[in-house]
Amino acid sequence: YGRRLSLISRSDSTLRGHYPLEIDVLAATVGGADGQIVIPFFAEGGRLTIDDVHYVAEGDRLIPAALTPFAEDAAFGFTESNLKDYVQEKTGGRIKREDVVSITLEDLRGGSSSNDGVDPSERVRAKLSELTNMQACVVNAVTLRDMQVFALGLLDSESKDKKRFLVRSAASFVQARIGLPKRPILDASVINSSSDGDGNAESNGGLIVVGSYVPKTTSQLGLLLRLDGLEKIEINVADLVDVSKRADTIDAMVDRVETAIASGKNTVVYTSRTLVTGSTPSESLAIGNLVSDGLVTIVSKLQSQPRFIIAKGGITSSDVATKGLGIKRAMVLGQAAPGIPVWSIGEEGKFPGMSYVVFPGNVGGEDELAKLVGRLSD
Repeated sequence: YGRRLSLISRSDSTLRGHYPLEIDVLAATVGGADGQIVIPFFAEGGRLTIDDVHYVAEGDRLIPAALTPFAEDAAFGFTESNLKDYVQEKTGGRIKREDVVSITLEDLRGGSSSNDGVDPSERVRAKLSELTNMQACVVNAVTLRDMQVFALGLLDSESKDKKRFLVRSAASFVQARIGLPKRPILDASVINSSSDGDGNAESNGGLIVVGSYVPKTTSQLGLLLRLDGLEKIEINVADLVDVSKRADTIDAMVDRVETAIASGKNTVVYTSRTLVTGSTPSESLAIGNLVSDGLVTIVSKLQSQPRFIIAKGGITSSDVATKGLGIKRAMVLGQAAPGIPVWSIGEEGKFPGMSYVVFPGNVGGEDELAKLVGRLSD
């Protein structure tokens, strides 16, 4: 229809995931681009990039990403916190660090080395407009304002200079790119307001599905399990991986979840906390997919509509949404807490109109999950 598309590969803010594979596939599909832009900044999660080094905020400390447990991921591990070095590492040296362009905080704000009277967004545009032949560019950012300035420069480069970029980014860039204003945290009544058409879902319990193994999720789960009145169902990961036990295990879990939800109990289904890995990254990823598929199957077999569903973990929330609930389109209602979006499921999905809470594995304080479920239980 003659429209130019902006393609964004949504990535993990702690540098895990299929990079550069996703960008390479996009480039091959659309016939290449002038530049590939890496932007892992995520304001609500405390993922900040300063002097090209990507940090994860823990309390009042900034920890280089390569020194966090996320860098030890069995499938997507990495050793470099400097984004230029990270690009070189992940591309196997195909892209050299010295060839990576950096959008600095001084570019975005103006400073001692860039106090040239040029509007910051124009400075960004100038740098971006020099990119050619899929050249890599990394972006520094500490505040959403930094991201908004960058987004304006990128938009100008696309529209005025006719440049095309493929972006690998965390959530904050998307918000800045589309000009989405900050919204207040959703009231519990909005998240709890889903109906199955007969009004029965409002008396059913909610469902919390926890698959992520990162230490933050495990500590958050521990506090959640202390809540009174919560049905707690643990799935032994070894039983999901064992072909001889898998089907019976899933069927037993479905029966327990169905009974608990129909009785009005909020129910948490969580994987055992012992991490099962393979001998190679690809084997570990295959095991993770088996576990995720088990959780997905439990959700897909439910007959009773939960009052809401919270999915904890990146792979878990993605797979439960697309495979377990068949979501093709959803309306983003807002946030249940900073960095935790809430969707209203579209008509094509299982349980249309139900609230679906996407709770990343590495987001929120230690008590964030328990506080959210507590709010939805009052």
